Amino acid sequence: MSAEPPVGSEPPDFPAFVASRGKHLLRTAFLLTGGDAHLAEDLVQEALGRVFVKWRRISRLDNPSSYAQTVLVNAFLSHRRRRSSTERVTDSFTEIAVDGPDPALRLTLLQALAELPAQDRAVLVLRFWEDRSVEETAAALRQSSTAVRSRSSRALARLRDKLGEDFAGVRPGPSDAGPTGRKAVLRRAS
Repeated sequence: MSAEPPVGSEPPDFPAFVASRGKHLLRTAFLLTGGDAHLAEDLVQEALGRVFVKWRRISRLDNPSSYAQTVLVNAFLSHRRRRSSTERVTDSFTEIAVDGPDPALRLTLLQALAELPAQDRAVLVLRFWEDRSVEETAAALRQSSTAVRSRSSRALARLRDKLGEDFAGVRPGPSDAGPTGRKAVLRRAS
């Protein structure tokens, strides 16, 4: 007799995982999509669906949250490769920032992120929003550490160019924990 539950039953702890990590996944997806809340919700739903299918194996990993983040980023990148991802139903409804410490900063940063190529956006979000190391980011994106470092550097330069003089003080440094570091700007905007 198998210890496996019948097909169709929920793996243990998946609802608890979704409850604890769902909002974080949604914030990450929101940044990846450049502020498109509806696409972010779709990507999170797709990622959680993929995680659910393999939950028995994933739940035994040291860090299932990291796995879910990787699935989310891969879902985002594959969505960007599809031709239909360039279609927009309407642009008459704009997202309105609510309850943010600095709504203007948030909107400016989201707009600048949205203008970056998908791979650049993915690297910046994983490295500086998710606070992943270069190696973790490289593994998630299936790239070399050198490629992640160079893409990160170029993407930050592009982001600084797009943001202009208002963000001239936002420079990469050995510690991003300070109030003007890259992570601080991304955190303030979320």
